[in-house]
Amino acid sequence: MRWAQIGFAEDDPGNYDPQFWLDYFKRLRIDAVTLNAGGAVAFYPTQVPFHYRSKWLGDMDTFGDLQKSCRALGMVVVARTDAHACHQDVYDAHPDWIMVDANGDKVRHPSDKDFWLTCALGPYNFDFMTAVHEEIMTKYMTGGIFTNRWAGLGMCYCEHCQKNFQAFSGMALPRTHNPQDPSRRQYILWRQQRLFELWRLWNGRIQSINPNASYIANAGGGALSELDMKTVGELAPTLFADRQGRSGLIPPWANGKNGKEYRATLGRKAIVGIFSMGLEDKYRWKDSVQSDDEIRMWVADGIAHDLRPWFTKFDCKIIDPRWMPVVEEIYKWHAANEIYLRNERPLARVGLVYSQQTATYYGGDEARTKVEDAGLGFYQALVEARIPFEMVHDHLLDSEHIRPFRTLILPNIAALSTEQCKQLEAFVRDGGSLIATYETSLYNEWGVRQPNFGLASLFGVNYAGKVEGQMKNSYLSLKKDSSGQYHPLLHDLENAVRIINAVNQVSVTPAGEGTYPLQVVPTYPDLPMEEVFPRNDAPAGQPGAVARQVGKGRVVYLPGDIDRTFWETLNFDQARLLRNAVLWATDEPAPLTVEGKGVLDVSVWEQKSSIAAHLVNLTNPMMMKGPVREIIPISAQKVRVQIPAGRKVKQVQLLVAGTKPNYRNEGGFVRLEVPSIALHEVVAIDLV
Repeated sequence: MRWAQIGFAEDDPGNYDPQFWLDYFKRLRIDAVTLNAGGAVAFYPTQVPFHYRSKWLGDMDTFGDLQKSCRALGMVVVARTDAHACHQDVYDAHPDWIMVDANGDKVRHPSDKDFWLTCALGPYNFDFMTAVHEEIMTKYMTGGIFTNRWAGLGMCYCEHCQKNFQAFSGMALPRTHNPQDPSRRQYILWRQQRLFELWRLWNGRIQSINPNASYIANAGGGALSELDMKTVGELAPTLFADRQGRSGLIPPWANGKNGKEYRATLGRKAIVGIFSMGLEDKYRWKDSVQSDDEIRMWVADGIAHDLRPWFTKFDCKIIDPRWMPVVEEIYKWHAANEIYLRNERPLARVGLVYSQQTATYYGGDEARTKVEDAGLGFYQALVEARIPFEMVHDHLLDSEHIRPFRTLILPNIAALSTEQCKQLEAFVRDGGSLIATYETSLYNEWGVRQPNFGLASLFGVNYAGKVEGQMKNSYLSLKKDSSGQYHPLLHDLENAVRIINAVNQVSVTPAGEGTYPLQVVPTYPDLPMEEVFPRNDAPAGQPGAVARQVGKGRVVYLPGDIDRTFWETLNFDQARLLRNAVLWATDEPAPLTVEGKGVLDVSVWEQKSSIAAHLVNLTNPMMMKGPVREIIPISAQKVRVQIPAGRKVKQVQLLVAGTKPNYRNEGGFVRLEVPSIALHEVVAIDLV
C-alpha cells in the first residue's frame, strides 16, 4: 500500500547512513521499497562483463546490504535497473550496442558526456541487460525488477534496427513521422512488438529463477503513450505511474488522471503513483524540493483515484530535508485509514474514453493538440461539474468492460474500427448513452478518413464533406423546441441568446429524428470594428448540437471541438454545455453529488464493508500553474452518497477531520454536511 524509493547516486556507497532510512521507513509504515541495483551503474559486486561498478563501491554491497535490512523489516524489495546509457568500455567493445541517429552518428548522452545512449531494441537490452537481470535475481531473489528508461530515448538507426526492421517489414527505416507513410506505420507496429518481446523475455528469465517475482516496466499512460495499454494491462501484475509532479500548465487533477488511465486496462490490479520532492521541470532541479502543499495536493489527488503512494528520492544523502515531515504526515494518515483505501471497485457511472490509436494514426505529431487537448477539456469540465467518472480504453469497449457505465464520452475519438463502432452501437441499444465531439468515428482505426461517420446511425447526421478549421468569431445560437422550451442541454444558458462556438467544426446534414438545440452562426469579420456583425446573406447555420433518443439510450453529438476549445479558453459557457450533455445523457441519480462553492475533484469507491467518497479541494490560485503556495480551505459542502441495494449504514466518519458527522438516510442515499475542507476529506461509510 505504501512504497518508497531511494535512488543511489554513484558516490553513495560508504557515504550515506542506511539506518537513517530504515528508521524513516519504519515510521512511515512502508510496505515496499525500490532500490537502485544496476544497469547504467552497479551498486553490488557484479560479475557481468562490462557492467560498470560504482567507483565508490570497493568491496561493499550497497544494494544487497540495504535490501537485506529492508526485508528484515518485512518489506517487499524491488530492484531498479536503468538501461538507457553505458560507458566508454562498452562503446569500444560493442559499438553496435550504441544508439545511432538519422545521420548515422552514434549518440552521446545529452546530460553526461561520459555516457553513450544505448539501443533499446538490440543486443544491449536483449543480451546484456538480460544477463544483469538474471544475476540480480539469482543473487538476491528480489520481489521484482523495475527498469527505467528501457524503451530508448528516440528512434535508432543502428545496424540491428535496420536489419530487424527490414526482416519484419521488407522496408527501410522511415525518415518521416507521418503515420500514413507505410514504413512509419510498420515501424510503429514493429517497435511495439519488439518492446513487448523484450518485456516477455525479461519476465520469463526472472520467473525461471524466482517464480514469485515479476518484471515491471516503467511504461504506460494515456492516449499519448507509445505502448498499447491493453497489452500492458495484460502483461503487468502491477504498474507504477511515473508522473512525479507537475510543471508548466499541468493541473493538479492530472495525478488522479494517471490512476484512471492505468486502471482502464489493469482493472483491479494494484497501481502505484510515483511522486518526487524535486522540482519537475526541464531544468531538472532534483536536489531542491517542492513546496509542502504542492506535494500534499499532488499526492492527495492520486490517493483519491486509487494510486498507492510511492515517494522517490534521488541521492541517499539529505541536502534539503523539508519534504520529510510532509511525506511522513501523508503516509501515517494513509496507514491509519488503510481499510478505507483498499478499494474493490469505483462506483462512477460515467466513462471518458481515451484512444491511443487515434493519437497515433490520426493525431501523429499533432496528437497533443488534436487528441489529448479534447480529452483534457472534457476532463476539466467533469471535474468542475463534480461528476464522478472513470477512464475507458478504446480497445476495451466490449460489454464486460463497459457494463458498469451508463454514459460513455468520446472526446474527438476520431479513429474507430468497424468493430469498435458496433460495440458502441450495442452499448446504446442496450440502454447506454453516448456523447461524442467533432471528428469522432470519421476515420478508421488506421487514421484514414471515411466517407461518413462510423457512428452516423447514432449521431443522426451525415458528414457533409467539409471540416472548417480555425474559425474566428463564430457562435452557437440557442433554439427553443416546438413547445417554446429550451432543451436541458442549455440549462443555465437560457438567457445567453448565443454562446461562443468551437474553433473547428465538422459540416453535417441531419439524417433521422433528433433535436437541434444549437445552431452555428457562421464566422464573420472580427475587424475592422465597423464590420463586426453577422451577414444576412450567410448560408444557413449548421446544427451545433444533436440530442436524440436512440433505443433505450441517449446520444449527444457536438460537431465542433467544443472540448478542445474549452481547454484552450476555459470559457464557462462551454463548461456548462459539456456538463449538461453528461447530465441529460446519463439521466439517473448520481452515486455521489457534492454541492457547495469551490473546485473539487471527487471520486466514490466501494470496499469490502464500506464506501469511501473522496473530496479533493483544488480551489487555489495556483491550480492551473503551480506550485501551490498554500492550501485555501473551502466552506461547507452538502454531500449525498448512494448506498448499494441490500446494504445498511453502520456509521459515517470524516477521515481527515477525524469526526463522526450527523447524517440521515433518505431513499437509498446518505445525506450529510462536511463543514469545511482544507485539502482532502474522505466520507467513510461503514456498511452491514
